[in-house]
Amino acid sequence: MPENFEETFAEHVADLLAGLPGVRAVALGGSRAAGTHRDDSDWDFALYYRGSFDPADLRALGLPGEVSELGEWGGGVFNGGAWLTVEGRPVDVHYRDLASVEHQLAEARQGRFHWEPLAFHLAGIPSYLVVAELAGNRVLRGQLPRPQYPEPLRESAPTFWHAAAERTLAYAKSGYVAHGRITETAASVGVAGLQTAHAVLAARGEWVTNEKTLLARAGLRELDALVAGLAHDLPGAFATAAALLDIAVRDRAQRT
Repeated sequence: MPENFEETFAEHVADLLAGLPGVRAVALGGSRAAGTHRDDSDWDFALYYRGSFDPADLRALGLPGEVSELGEWGGGVFNGGAWLTVEGRPVDVHYRDLASVEHQLAEARQGRFHWEPLAFHLAGIPSYLVVAELAGNRVLRGQLPRPQYPEPLRESAPTFWHAAAERTLAYAKSGYVAHGRITETAASVGVAGLQTAHAVLAARGEWVTNEKTLLARAGLRELDALVAGLAHDLPGAFATAAALLDIAVRDRAQRT
């Protein structure tokens, strides 16, 4: 797809979203913003609203797809969005409440955040994920801050994620490994791996917006072979995986 066409398409969608009542800014995110997309990659947009936003206004554009209500995606920092088709191309839209985003930015600068479950995210998400979006998204309409990774967050986030991984593995060892439960053990190792990867990248001061490349960025793709070996030697493979994750936090997380 020619670069000028991509720009024209992004501008077109930005115009549609920016024209909705309450919207103050529109940003392009995901692989399209990072320049790592494939030709078949979808388009991720965030619309930032102030005060209130009515999804019915987005629905009224008449674009094919599904438009959620506010809070339908769990009511946390990810409070809704839409899966649409625009000119034959897949477009994801995320609602972003500016008051909530600004609050999370202020909290992150003090090293504070909370954890939330979110569909399709195996390890859940930190509330500072919406701050990470600000750092990586490309603003198309309006004005948005572009924060650096706060030093206090580099101190608090690794501790939180490491502790979460340790709890996940401890429960798996007694509840799953000891009883030969392979599927549950594999799931636990995967979740603990993602939690550890969060810890590693937080210690480096690297923002995370999703889990797709999280293990690779943290240097933890070795888990693939260990998970594959669980069926042959459940206790041994689990112990090796647990040791790998512990080393990742205690060694790699200290590198910047």
